[in-house]
Amino acid sequence: MELTKRIIQISQPMMGQEEWEALKEPIFSGWLTQGPKVAELQKLFADRHNVKHALAVSNCTTALHLALLAVGVKPGDEVIVPAFTWVSTANAVIYCNAIPVFADVDPVTFNIDVKKIKEKVTSKTKAIIPVHLFGLCTDIDAIKAEFPNLKIVEDAACAAGSGYMDRPAGSLGDIGCFSLHPRKSVTTGEGGMLTTNNEEAANYMDMLRNHGASMSEEQRHKGPKPYILPEFNLSGFNYRMTDLQGAVGVVQIKKLDKFIDERQKWADFYSKELGNISWLRTPQVAKGYKHGWQSYVLFIDETKSPMKRNDIMEYLQQNGISTRPGTHAVHMLGYYATNYNLKPQDFPGAFACNEYSMSIPLHNKMVEEDFHYIVEKIKAIK
Repeated sequence: MELTKRIIQISQPMMGQEEWEALKEPIFSGWLTQGPKVAELQKLFADRHNVKHALAVSNCTTALHLALLAVGVKPGDEVIVPAFTWVSTANAVIYCNAIPVFADVDPVTFNIDVKKIKEKVTSKTKAIIPVHLFGLCTDIDAIKAEFPNLKIVEDAACAAGSGYMDRPAGSLGDIGCFSLHPRKSVTTGEGGMLTTNNEEAANYMDMLRNHGASMSEEQRHKGPKPYILPEFNLSGFNYRMTDLQGAVGVVQIKKLDKFIDERQKWADFYSKELGNISWLRTPQVAKGYKHGWQSYVLFIDETKSPMKRNDIMEYLQQNGISTRPGTHAVHMLGYYATNYNLKPQDFPGAFACNEYSMSIPLHNKMVEEDFHYIVEKIKAIK
């Protein structure tokens, strides 16, 4: 009988009996769509991220779409997007019939290079989407100082619990957009969250996520005249979260800070153990930033490394360690390269991150033995 080879996964959600038990309430109540558990999650999420309003949606991509509409992005407007991010950041701009304009990133932080933004701003520029990649916030104050008239939609997909200058991610711009996908620190399976202090924007997005209805199903069913259908004065979408997801999210969000503290401990361990390898750059976190550690992403200097990045990833895979590139350079993906006439070297920082970044396992399912084993195998590369 062949033994199953052990694999340390790149990411695994940390769930258990509490999440399982939490599902009973919506199941037995019969209220499965957006309802009281989603409302409870929204309140907890808003409180944790120090904002007045949080709105749960189906995923972070739909959150980005609604946020762009709420800040007034119209067809033909331009929206600045970092060239190194998950593709949905740019896709959401296209959903608005607007134009994504890519700006290069800083390979040290993996975030948008503020110095590269100015050359991309035109009279058509309406907004910018700074991405807090891997859980490290972008320098939002620098963006606000130089571009006070631009609307800021934070792509905080990776940044639940992250912070910047004593302020939580999601409270830094006009609207924040979070992911609750299983690769994130806390999860509802699929799921997303919008955060804002703008009541008008919150009300607008609330209607948009629910087909444009003037009130939610829960409000209508619990009101004095549940048989009267709401007004639909907006053309909206079905971007709602279910109460099954909300119930799981309520349990998960209460564990967020514990999860991040554990990840911080092991990120520090990685940085200490791997920091002296000449061909590796470990994540750099400046003073005033609180990293959320959705991922621990290394940068490989192939001029010094004994193997190319992809060969290192193959070696680690053969030794039971899952890795991934940090993410992809969107301007190098077929759709964007073709339709926007973009070349790989148009954004050298993003190109370098695409070719030389490597994420190694860092999640709350891991045990001490896993971290020591990963360090041992990386140090063995000669």
